[in-house]
Amino acid sequence: MSQKPKVAILGGGSWATAIIKMLLENVDEINWYMRSKEKIKFIKEHKHNNFYLSAVTLDTNKIELYSDVSQTVENADIIIFAIPSAFLKDALQDSKIDISNKIIVSAIKGIVPDDNLIIAEFFNQVYNVPFNSFAVISGPCHAEEVALERLSYLTIASQDLKNARIVADLLSTSHVKTSISDDIYGTEYSAVLKNVFAIAAGICHGLGYGDNFNAVLISNAIQEIKRFVDAVHPITRDIKSSAYLGDLMVTAYSQFSRNRTFGNMIGKGYSVKSAQLEMNMIAEGYYAVKSIIEINKKYLVNMPITEAVYNILYEKISPAIEIKLLTENLR
Repeated sequence: MSQKPKVAILGGGSWATAIIKMLLENVDEINWYMRSKEKIKFIKEHKHNNFYLSAVTLDTNKIELYSDVSQTVENADIIIFAIPSAFLKDALQDSKIDISNKIIVSAIKGIVPDDNLIIAEFFNQVYNVPFNSFAVISGPCHAEEVALERLSYLTIASQDLKNARIVADLLSTSHVKTSISDDIYGTEYSAVLKNVFAIAAGICHGLGYGDNFNAVLISNAIQEIKRFVDAVHPITRDIKSSAYLGDLMVTAYSQFSRNRTFGNMIGKGYSVKSAQLEMNMIAEGYYAVKSIIEINKKYLVNMPITEAVYNILYEKISPAIEIKLLTENLR
């Protein structure tokens, strides 16, 4: 790989835009894919993404914008995916490029619906990407705060720590500090589950539960994450570190959390469909909870919060009744 690797990023949302902002400080050229040709035209003309993080000025002299995935990734050494997990397969279906020899980086924090695969497993099984060539961006890092240049911390996980360091260096800026890890399973599953628990926190807020209860909810949630990731991939990990606990906390508490916002609407009486339509953004936890329930049929981990969210979203049980039952299982 060249000293300054060629980077491609797929996705047109707020997180993709924030990652572009970080990369522009460290690379000379970025390929950027988004579906909408109208958005591409706007960014080229106005040097910002008018739909997401519109205050971020983009140096378009360093960016090549494409609406074709194959063109975007063909000459890239590193491909960063920031596409909602529900749309990942559709985005890649027309690409004819072999990506098995590239470093694949997930900024998705989701799970592939129906297949019930974390992103690392999806690329390994479907595109023959070795696990050593895969990396995960994790940690408490809302796109909106990156845009505002507020101090943030990221953990880059890969089974090959040299690749983790390459990606970490590309994302490191004066306001984004990076560290590395070898725990791709733990960081991916933790990122999936924290979205589920953020929905739970939002539901409880919408129902009128206060900060005292929310603290108990999140204390139990990190224990639920630990039980699950230890069952799926039992290695030594510090579940209290920012890649796990920190990411959970910011997603459950923050005003920028779309999963918490989605849950809050459900708690206030919105249907799933009406909440999705009004938000006009993807709440990854909605898809994730169904997949986790399916995966847990193998492991049989005690997951009362996950089950409560599933019952509310998919079994259409009253949020007030389901959360009341949940309160009896928390300590």
